[in-house]
Amino acid sequence: RKHPTPISTRTQRIAHRTTMASAQSTSGEPSDNSSNYLIRVSPTPLSLSECNEFVSHPSCGAISSFVGITRDNFGDKKVAKLSYEGYVPMAERELRRLCDIARSKFDIHRIAVVHILGDCPVGESSVIIAASSPHRRDSLDCVSFLIDELKASVPIWKREVYEGDEDSVWKENIEWQEGQKKRVMVKE
Repeated sequence: RKHPTPISTRTQRIAHRTTMASAQSTSGEPSDNSSNYLIRVSPTPLSLSECNEFVSHPSCGAISSFVGITRDNFGDKKVAKLSYEGYVPMAERELRRLCDIARSKFDIHRIAVVHILGDCPVGESSVIIAASSPHRRDSLDCVSFLIDELKASVPIWKREVYEGDEDSVWKENIEWQEGQKKRVMVKE
């Protein structure tokens, strides 16, 4: 299935913003965790050091992070860049919901989740997740949970652009279907 093109126009007009207030719980009610989240879906995401600084707290002995980097290849093709589009209000709302779930599952103090929109050249980060906790296991499990759930449910779309042949492919993220991971690609 082809990705609708009007999204890019809308996302280009949406100014970058950091959301640390009015988090929603899974029930839709405002959570009291808003000051514990840094969420940004933007053409200008934060750095890993800025995310680590946000989640750092004297009561926490662990900060775990995940940084997704654009690699230069996919199969036998040379990747020039990734290009991301998304619906920012819905993406940020879903990320807040996922953060609420993560905090209910793990002993987590603070969480930062940032994702780029627009072009992401080879070697640059497209997504950063950081979490702090009193002990390492909770922060490690939280980060793993969040990247998997982000890829499965957050409305951000990825187009892989290849060098030399002007080809590109919209990629759906790995999702569970009938107990199996499945990756779907649509050639443009």
